[in-house]
Amino acid sequence: MGGTLAMIEFPDVAKGVIRYHYDIITPFYRLFWGPHIHHGYWEGGESSARAQVQLTEKLAKIARIAPSSTVYDIGCGMGGSSVWLARNLQCQVTGVTLSPVQRMYAASAATLRGVRPRPKFLCADAEKIEFAPDSADVVWSIECTEHLFDKPAFFRKAATWIKPGGRFALCAWLAGEPPLSQEQIALTQKVCRGMFCPSLGTRADYCKWFEDAGLTVTYQSLWTKQVEKTWEICLERVNRTGIRHLAKVFGANHVLFLDHFQAILDAYRTGAMEYGCFLAERGGR
Repeated sequence: MGGTLAMIEFPDVAKGVIRYHYDIITPFYRLFWGPHIHHGYWEGGESSARAQVQLTEKLAKIARIAPSSTVYDIGCGMGGSSVWLARNLQCQVTGVTLSPVQRMYAASAATLRGVRPRPKFLCADAEKIEFAPDSADVVWSIECTEHLFDKPAFFRKAATWIKPGGRFALCAWLAGEPPLSQEQIALTQKVCRGMFCPSLGTRADYCKWFEDAGLTVTYQSLWTKQVEKTWEICLERVNRTGIRHLAKVFGANHVLFLDHFQAILDAYRTGAMEYGCFLAERGGR
């Protein structure tokens, strides 16, 4: 796979395991965290539900998404961001998820809420899906690229979907700034194993992948301190409830996932991992 030596790799992850994990764990996510499968963004004492919406709002503002824009939400999960973009900005949204369970949940949620225009949800591999060239105002992706196996190839392909003057808005888990100690590398690899990530790129890796795809990075920021409370809350909820016992029913991988909440919090706190936000733009009009 392409990339730089700074990228942390964990090649033992299999794509089928990622799909199965999200098929099974989606109801847990909904009950345990909420309709937005991604991190929350805290500026103060917000509730977890408000913090999740706030992350979407902040990314949409950075991306300067105009009303009625065509948006491809890559890694849409349960459709939280897709529904928000359609309802609040009247975007024409197509969400993509690897999990048929998530696609069904997202489509049902949009229908039950009467969202107009209605987002469309596809069950497809983000690394294989094809969209028409120059067809999107914005490609949007929150915490999906961690699961991709050939990240540089994905960015090259996704860049072709963007109209001249369009944008790619992305949030992602990152490997910490190099050089990392052996302890930090081991902690990040532990997160990759528990969270089913074949690799984690650094901030520099992501900038290079955007630029190699012909896009110009116009915004980049680390939001680690603003999002790490996500895992403090998740740990508290795991310890307070019997969800770990329920997860055992569905297999060891799902218990492994829950047991790695502390690892990702430790990785954030020690600099082994970061949480990054990027906006990259295609030139021309």
